[in-house]
Amino acid sequence: MAKILMLLPNEAFDPTEAGVPWHVLRRAGHEVCFATGDGTQAQCDQSTLNGEGLGGMLKSLAAKPDNADIYRRMEKDENFQNPLAWKDVNPDDFDALVMPGGHAPGMKPYLESKDVFFICRNFFEREAPVASICHGILALARTKDADAKSILYGYKLTGLSNFQENIAYKMTKKTMGTHYQTYSETVQDEVSRVLANPKDFKPGPIYPAFGSAKKPSKGFVVEDRNLISARWPGDAYKLAYGFVDMLKTI
Repeated sequence: MAKILMLLPNEAFDPTEAGVPWHVLRRAGHEVCFATGDGTQAQCDQSTLNGEGLGGMLKSLAAKPDNADIYRRMEKDENFQNPLAWKDVNPDDFDALVMPGGHAPGMKPYLESKDVFFICRNFFEREAPVASICHGILALARTKDADAKSILYGYKLTGLSNFQENIAYKMTKKTMGTHYQTYSETVQDEVSRVLANPKDFKPGPIYPAFGSAKKPSKGFVVEDRNLISARWPGDAYKLAYGFVDMLKTI
């Protein structure tokens, strides 16, 4: 079975986008290890986990109860409680990489870290399996190869789409300010600029289906060589099971 590294910021990541892949990978028999900025236990975005500040129609942005339960189980995992620091990671010790996303400003250290970029570059140089969801693709896009191009240059992929990002921000701006806006430029716009062709970013359907344990095939992912990518929590199950299939090839 594979030894998998999941990178996380110290705070603000999406509980479903980390928890569901952890759950599916563990059930498939793989070991999942974690690394955070300073090597202390990470904490997800509490508004998304508990629905704090998400009343009325905004409740659709909160984690589904089953996915919140998975995250709380992950919090009790020994590896989750004892992560490495990004700077102490030897990428060669791991077979595959998972890059969860999130939206709150606390994601920025994860998306801007040279240590994270070093780790990502190693996995792409080895053509090792990588799974990314939501803002996770942004850290990959900012990672440069030996030719100073993004490691994603030439790949087809997906991530949080303009439609999804803009509607979440507009829905929550009045009550939560910029909590749902990590950067003023969207994920889709920034990532598209570093690709061989902007059309290599696949936004997927405007009105997406939400996958679940009972219906894991629902959702949207893009698979290209060693990379499988997804957009939002509703794609997490499809991403996770697709990644399990990818791991069978190593």
